[in-house]
Amino acid sequence: MAKLNEKHNYEGTLVCVEGIDGSGKSTQLALLRDWLKSCGKDVIYTEWNSSPLISQTTKLAKKKNMLSPRTFSLLHAVDFADRLKQVIAPALKAGFIVLADRYAYTAFARDVARGVDPKWVRQVYDFAIKPDLTIYFDIDPKTSMERICFNRTPKFYEAGMDLKLSSDPFESYILFQSRVVKEYKKMLAEFDIVKLDAKDSIHKKQVEIRKMLTEILKTKGVEIEEI
Repeated sequence: MAKLNEKHNYEGTLVCVEGIDGSGKSTQLALLRDWLKSCGKDVIYTEWNSSPLISQTTKLAKKKNMLSPRTFSLLHAVDFADRLKQVIAPALKAGFIVLADRYAYTAFARDVARGVDPKWVRQVYDFAIKPDLTIYFDIDPKTSMERICFNRTPKFYEAGMDLKLSSDPFESYILFQSRVVKEYKKMLAEFDIVKLDAKDSIHKKQVEIRKMLTEILKTKGVEIEEI
C-alpha cells in the first residue's frame, strides 16, 4: 500500500469524499466543484463505478443478483483502474483539481463488510494514488436509510441482501451498513482520513472543506481568495 500512504508528485490536487449513502458527500462535492469553477480553477469530477469500460457490465450483473463478494470487488477494481489511468492521473499531471465521489476506500469498507479479506482488497488496489484530502462523512445507518429509502425499498446489494443477514431488506440494510461504517472508522487513522459529522448543516460542512482544501492548495502555490 505504498502509494496510498505516500504523497504523490503530481502538480494537481486529488480530493475524495467517502461515506455510506445519504451522508451528503455527493452534495458537498458538487458545491465544492461549483465554487472552485467560480474561482477560475480547472476541475475534473469522477464518481464510483462510472467507467465506460466496465460499468454497464457491473450494472447488468447487479440486476441478475449474480455477483459474489470477490467478483463484485474485482469488477469495481477494474472500473477504478480504468478511471485512474484515463481520467484521474492525466488530470493530476495537467495540474487539475480532481474531485472523486468515492475512492479505493469504498472498496476497503464495502468489500470487507462482505467478508472479503482486507489484505487481499488492499493488494488489489495497491496501484491507487494517495489523495491530498479525503473526507469521510459520518452518519448512522438508520438515518442513512431514512434519507434514501423514505419512498422505496433498499436495493438488493445496497441492503447487503446477498449476505443473507435478514430476509427483511430494511433490517438487512441496517445490519450491512453498520458493518460498512465500522470498516470506515477503522481506516481513519490508517489513511489520514478526515471525519466530518454528516448531520451538521450543509453550509458548515462546506466551509470546513473549503478551508482544508485552501490550505492544501497554498502548499502547492495555488491561491484562492474567497472561502
